[in-house]
Amino acid sequence: MTPDPGTERIAAIHPSACREYDVRGTVPETLDEGAAYAVGRGFATRVRRAGGTRVVVGRDGRLSSPMLEAALVDGLTDSGVDVVRIGLGPTPMVYFAEATLGVDGAVQVTGSHNPRDDNGFKMVLRHRPFFGEDVQDLARMAATRDWTQGAGSVEQVDILDAYVDRLLAGYAGGEYRIGWDCGSGAAGPVIEKLVQRLPGEHHTLFTDVDGHFPHHHPDPTVEANLDALKRLVADRRLDFGFAFDGDGDRIGAIDGQGRVIWGDQILMLLAGPALTEHPGAPIVADVKASQALFDHIEGLGGRPVMWKTGHSLMKTKMLETAAPLGGEMSGHMFFAGEWYGFDDAHYAAIRLIRSVHLAGRSMTELRGAMPLMVDIPETRIAVAEADKFAIVNRVAAALARDGAEVNDTDGVRVRTADGWWLLRASNTQAALTVRAEAGDRAGLERVLAELDGYLAAQGVRR
Repeated sequence: MTPDPGTERIAAIHPSACREYDVRGTVPETLDEGAAYAVGRGFATRVRRAGGTRVVVGRDGRLSSPMLEAALVDGLTDSGVDVVRIGLGPTPMVYFAEATLGVDGAVQVTGSHNPRDDNGFKMVLRHRPFFGEDVQDLARMAATRDWTQGAGSVEQVDILDAYVDRLLAGYAGGEYRIGWDCGSGAAGPVIEKLVQRLPGEHHTLFTDVDGHFPHHHPDPTVEANLDALKRLVADRRLDFGFAFDGDGDRIGAIDGQGRVIWGDQILMLLAGPALTEHPGAPIVADVKASQALFDHIEGLGGRPVMWKTGHSLMKTKMLETAAPLGGEMSGHMFFAGEWYGFDDAHYAAIRLIRSVHLAGRSMTELRGAMPLMVDIPETRIAVAEADKFAIVNRVAAALARDGAEVNDTDGVRVRTADGWWLLRASNTQAALTVRAEAGDRAGLERVLAELDGYLAAQGVRR
């Protein structure tokens, strides 16, 4: 019997890299070639044990992605899985490939919106997210070398044009003057091709992929990262603008006045057309979303569903509820129905253009008509990785003792006379996430004072 090449290779997955819905760490401290190889071996083994033989692999533009992707492919093929390599591109393009190429799974090498030196792996098995205990299983398999063995093949496929064709299929969004900021991330090549074919006038920023992220970090939930897009929209007097995260699965948006359209407001814009096409349907939003969103969905005759934050968790809930649309404050927008059920910032842009067109008003008018809520955006508080869930649990116990009105879908979302506040443990970082909202500034101060009191009791300051 041919010796298993994995027996001669250092291949272990650092425990901290196994997150709730992907593998993610800092290169090389908690993620390296050995871990990438182990992920490939373990994932290929799971694919084969599920009766599959073929996996698509892509990578984002981070500096470490080529190295990790090569080791991943070695691991996949050494466990007997054939690999369809699609090269550099955004995560949604990998999801599209998985949905259309007749493969049994997919892996994208990506650090998403995390700091520059982070990287990781997002996985799909048999058209469903691979997360939770499945991710933990990869570490167990690496520790015991519980892997199948084989000699898989590798082929290279260029799917970019087919993906852009699919994004534009049935386009009915009208003509607008739009700015596009790719933040030097993997969305750049897609957007360059997309805007060449869209009607209207388009101006792009930072479409060259550069893992140094020289202009700004590609996280559109941080308003400072939208400054260049705001300047572009103002200088060119554009109708609105879009921004993308590092791997193109999260969207940011601004109106013609440079006002940010946050994730829950994006979902409000998308909800109208979705509920026209699917009357009475559920729409899923994460626990960080504004109460105004849930009220808006209900007002349109839809069924608002509040669910846990996390792209894998949201996609699973959408499958469970047969929802045509879902979204997160982080800018993940999920589309079923005429799409494939995954989060896709490029398709979200297409649908937003369509939503504006169908509304018959400008993006600026639509943004201006939204309920005036006073809030704080998603804020991360750095804490030790080992402490974050324990802190939330202790706060939850204190709230129970105090008789507070709490939704514990994901962390604690607390209703007060003035509004609500949220505390949850981040699934991607060593951090707590907080949000708060009220009807006016004075109410928000009271909401925040309550939140701060519970945090202070745990030795944490916002």
